[in-house]
Amino acid sequence: MLGMVAAVLFFFAFLINAADIATNDVFTSTNVMLLGLTALALHMAGVGAGHGARRRPWSRS
Repeated sequence: MLGMVAAVLFFFAFLINAADIATNDVFTSTNVMLLGLTALALHMAGVGAGHGARRRPWSRS
């Protein structure tokens, strides 16, 4: 999920940069790109993977 968020943020950063859209200081293409890199780093670290290993409280032997 975070990988898709990163892709969308990179696309928005590309559009802002390519179209030379004037934005305020918060939504510059560099800031949006850094948010995308943060989301990508979290994705690569395994945050938001969806499910983890499930253990049963009892085992059958």
